[in-house]
Formats: sequence, C-alpha cells, structure tokens
Amino acid sequence: MTENTSTTAIIEKTVFPILFALSFSHLLNDTIQSLIPAIYPIIKTSYQLSFSQIGLITLTFQLAASLLQPFVGLYTDKKPQPYSLAVGMGFTLIGLVSLSQSTHFYTILLSVCFIGIGSSIFHPEASRMAHAASGGKRGLAQSVFQLGGNAGSSLGPLLAAWIIVPYGQFSVVWFSVIALLAIIILTYVGNWYKGFMLSRSKKVNIQTVVNQFSRTKVIFSVCILLLLIFSKYFYMASLTNYFTFYLIDKFHVSVQTSQVYLFVFLFSVAAGTLLGGPIGDKIGRKYVIWASILGTAPFALLLPYASLFWIGVLIVPIGMILASAFSAILVYAQELIPGKVGLVAGLFFGFAFGMGGIGSALLGKLADSTSIEYVFNVCAFLPLIGLLTGFLPNIETKKK
Repeated sequence: MTENTSTTAIIEKTVFPILFALSFSHLLNDTIQSLIPAIYPIIKTSYQLSFSQIGLITLTFQLAASLLQPFVGLYTDKKPQPYSLAVGMGFTLIGLVSLSQSTHFYTILLSVCFIGIGSSIFHPEASRMAHAASGGKRGLAQSVFQLGGNAGSSLGPLLAAWIIVPYGQFSVVWFSVIALLAIIILTYVGNWYKGFMLSRSKKVNIQTVVNQFSRTKVIFSVCILLLLIFSKYFYMASLTNYFTFYLIDKFHVSVQTSQVYLFVFLFSVAAGTLLGGPIGDKIGRKYVIWASILGTAPFALLLPYASLFWIGVLIVPIGMILASAFSAILVYAQELIPGKVGLVAGLFFGFAFGMGGIGSALLGKLADSTSIEYVFNVCAFLPLIGLLTGFLPNIETKKK
C-alpha cells in the first residue's frame, strides 16, 4: 500500500463572493459555448450541411476545449496564473466575433476552435479557484461553480430562439458584450486569487489529506470514473446536439419549439447541478455518483417510446439526476489524487469535452447512415454503465 499526501492552506470560511463570481463567469462562458449547438439548425440549412459535418463542428470545438485542459491544469498546479481566466475569455471573444462573420464551413470550424481554446484555459484554473475559495466545502464549491455553467448552457437555446433564429447568424456578434463582461469579472477574481496566493504562503494552519490506496487502485478507479464520464457525456451529446433534430423529425415541431424543449432539458441539468456536491459532502460522493448516472437509466430507456408530452416530462428528471454526477466525480477524483487539483480538473473537464465532441461526431455519422430516431434508441442504454460505480473504493479523508 502507498500513501499519498498533500499539504494545502486552509481558508477559515467559504468565500462566497468569489464562488458566485466564478459561477456567474461560468454562466457567461457556457452561454457563449451553448450558442454553437443552438445555431445548428440555422447553419445546417444555410450551408446545406450533413449531420456528419454538424458532428465535425462539435468535434472541432470539443477537441480544442479538451486537449489543452490537462496541460493547463498541470502547469498551473506548479505556477498558478491569476489572470489566465481573463486571457482565456479573450480567445472566446475572438471566436465569437469570427463565428458571426463566417461564410464557409471551414471558417466556422476555425471560429469554434478559438472558442474551444478559451474554454480549455477557463475550466481548470476556475475549478482551482473554486477549490481555493471553498473553505473545505469542496463539493459545495464545485456544485456552485458547475451551476453557473449548466445554467449558461440552458440559456443558449432560449437566446438562440429569441435572437439568432429571427435575426440570423450575424446576431451572434451581439453576444460579445457577454464576453467583455466576463473579462471584467474574471479580472476581479484574478486580483483576489493573486492576494490569496500571497497570503497562503504565510499561513501556519495546514491540512493534510491522506488516502491509503495503491497506485494500481488509483489508476483503476480513475479509469472507472472516466468510463462514467464517457456514459454521461455521450448521452448528453445525443440530447444537446441532436434533440432538436429528433423532435423536428419525429413530431414535426418548429425550430423555435424544439429549442424550447432543449432549454427545458438544459435548465433541468442546471437545477440538478447544485445537488451532487453538497449531498456528496454529507453522505459520500460514491453514493451520489451511483445514483446520478444509474438513476437516469429508467427515464432514458422510456424516452424513445414517449409521446411529445411525455418527452417534455421525462427530460426533467433525466437532466436533474444526470447533472448531479460531475461535481461528485470531480471532487472524488481530487480526493483520490490529492495535491493535483488543476491536473485532475483539466483531465476530467477535458475528457468530458472530448467525449462530448467524439460522441457528437460518431452520433452524427450514425444518424446519416441510419436515422436520428435510431440514435436515440441506442443512446438510451448508455446510463447503464453506471453499474461500474460499484467497483469504486470508499474514500476516507483524514485531517491532521
């Protein structure tokens, strides 16, 4: 058996103003990101794109948003960068303006790549700052942080229905105001974090986290967690990117009506996000992970056979239950590998984004070769992978 330890400074209490600022910035960041899938029905018609090309757009964005994240996290574990969040949002701003002006499939790919790079810089360091401001309530801090992101993701389709659908692709540029507001807020957060880093070195009160697991056990557990992320984000990709097409194809609803249904699902995701972290702080994160992924399965299996009314009902528990998983998984992994907050955040955020992108591309290809309805029949079984949670060890944290 090996013993992993890490020593970090303690904040006496949770710094809620910083958590709320990070959560709101996450909302702004993910609102911008969610505009990408929200405008798919528009650009698919305008540029006569196939489902495979739609999937490639998502893949490009998600890979740009995922591949850099572990490296950003690893670097900032050693050399924290207080103002990197504002810099990352600058990349997002460039991509947003470029997307509004794009007139070709390849310039759309380049634009979403810039937005993805901004995301890859934002998530690991923002997660680290949330951890620093948690005051020991790490699950709560991650849930508050994630709440903003999921709320932002839910706003994208609604804003697209209200603004982009009526006014066209160029109206995307109006959302640059959101990116500028985020840069201002993140500069304020950077100032706080710079002060926190200076004061941390002077603190005497420290916390030592001890987890007695072998290297093999840690690697095995991380692999299970990544498989759970795979099941969650492949299933999320089917709903986030193709739910509107599914509703239009099967029930012949309008684009705007389909966007409202997508908003209901994503808002349910946002509402469920706040549950996982605090509950995990109290009863253990393994139980939250188990319930959140496997608990989605009954509703997911019913969805392909439901009427339009019942689809509107089912997507609410699907979104709420599934959403509680990520915060619990992330904090569980950070406790499994203590002292590597940025690396773990980068790895899991990056893997989640990557799985979402690969899932979107593969599901788009599957939809082209079969049908969009067949895609939803297949994806309904993905939450059953949550059974693997039973192999995770119970983590006990000891304070000295």
